[in-house]
Amino acid sequence: MGAMTQRNVLGGELEPCGSDPMTGFFRDGCCTTSAQDLGSHTICAVVTTEFLAHQRSIGNDLITPMPAYHFPGLVPGDRWCVTARNWARAYADGVAAPVVLASTNEAVLDLVPLEALRAHAVDVPADPSSL
Repeated sequence: MGAMTQRNVLGGELEPCGSDPMTGFFRDGCCTTSAQDLGSHTICAVVTTEFLAHQRSIGNDLITPMPAYHFPGLVPGDRWCVTARNWARAYADGVAAPVVLASTNEAVLDLVPLEALRAHAVDVPADPSSL
């Protein structure tokens, strides 16, 4: 499945999440997913200090650079494709990171309800009536 066929949670074309650092399961800057992406790296999150600390506390260290995986380590404000499950855990614990809906893969809806994502959305479409 190519990037062209993947949609965002609003039903539009999946927009890039971040290229500094380069994110995505495929390191293509987008939260594209496939059968290989077992963790479902589908949510484009803007990471916060609280979110990063929470992720480290559940065993998902996004702060420490891992050069072997071309992972620079994140700082607050970075946009990163996080797994649906880990975001959901942060959401349940009250420290959900803000979400860029246009860059969040619709595949996430199997695991996280759109209402939860919308509650933390940081991108507002030009035409809010489309929501």
